[in-house]
Amino acid sequence: ILKLYHELGLHRFFNNRARHESFKYNTNSIMMLLVVSRLLSPGSKKKAFEEKGRYFERFNFSLADLYRALSHYAKLTKELQRFLHGQITEKYGRDTKTIYYDVTNFYFEIDEADELRKFGPSKEKRPNPIVQMGLAMDADGIPLHYELFPGNKLDKETFRSVIGEVRKSYDTGRVVVVADMGIITGDNISYLTGGKNRNGYVFSFSVRGGTSAFKKYVLDNEGYVGSDGKSADENAEFKIKSRRIARDINVTMVSGKTAKKTVYEKQVVFWSKKYADRAKAQREEVVKKALDLVADSKKYNKATSYGAAKYVKNLEFDKETGEVLEGSKRPYFDYDKLAEEEKYDGYYAIVTSELHMSDKTIIDTYRGLWEIEETFRVTKGTLEARPVYVSREDRIEAHF
Repeated sequence: ILKLYHELGLHRFFNNRARHESFKYNTNSIMMLLVVSRLLSPGSKKKAFEEKGRYFERFNFSLADLYRALSHYAKLTKELQRFLHGQITEKYGRDTKTIYYDVTNFYFEIDEADELRKFGPSKEKRPNPIVQMGLAMDADGIPLHYELFPGNKLDKETFRSVIGEVRKSYDTGRVVVVADMGIITGDNISYLTGGKNRNGYVFSFSVRGGTSAFKKYVLDNEGYVGSDGKSADENAEFKIKSRRIARDINVTMVSGKTAKKTVYEKQVVFWSKKYADRAKAQREEVVKKALDLVADSKKYNKATSYGAAKYVKNLEFDKETGEVLEGSKRPYFDYDKLAEEEKYDGYYAIVTSELHMSDKTIIDTYRGLWEIEETFRVTKGTLEARPVYVSREDRIEAHF
């Protein structure tokens, strides 16, 4: 670990940044301890301090010094990320032509929200305040730049801040950003493709949320080919087709009003039997719950019927208690809604500004997004980024 630490020049970075500070403790020694502890025995900052004898013999700082150092590190967040980028580029090489972007959040075991830790849609479905993290990675899956946001910030609202910093401070040149459908808005597409660099995108696109004309195109078997490149028949396990099209997007103007802007993009649509079977299996439990909700609605409330209620008509809840209200009309299962959803099982769509990129390359590029999800899993799991044992905003920043 320390070989890499010194190879990346982190000792030099922290020693230089502390040179003109009034404090006497060694911020490089403290960071070395925190990095080694996080990788070998993750836990609280106090635990790292108490176990420092396991790794180092002559560390001369107190627990209070360690906490004070966190406030110092918080001021260096952006500078350190840029420094690391320079070191990685110089020593190992770096491919930033493709940038992967995703958002996750971290919950805090507290009941009251504050300026940073706010209530929002938790990825773990937890009822606690959360902090959002937007992360950009390079083509090899190595983190490039991250930012923290209040927990109530929507995923799509974090995009321009993070990608803007990458474009401004990381000397990447033109980039193609890959993200899922939670990021795709007219404003984000316009932000990327405007300006002199004319950056690009590969975004997943909602089939169920598409226009009726797009849904018709998806369901029409005309043009689909199988994995062998021949026309796909009814028994195909996989089929794919694409088209180039002009699409109107809504863009927010400086005045606050929205205006239509035309983008020229390639749309790739594919269907997989494996994905279709998985979607059906995932829905089975929800459908079963919805049928039980119809049979005995008193067993449920708004919280416990979550997910299943969308398949039930004439279902009303008390606004204060969340209990199911007995109305004049009896609840019944919405088979039409189920049938409409089933039509699109197994279909996926990707839209891109890269008109001349092959269908296979577009799909392979998009699939690289799983690496950013893996990074989040490692951060939350192996590295135990939560629970976060500090509560001040600057120290939370230093923790991440």
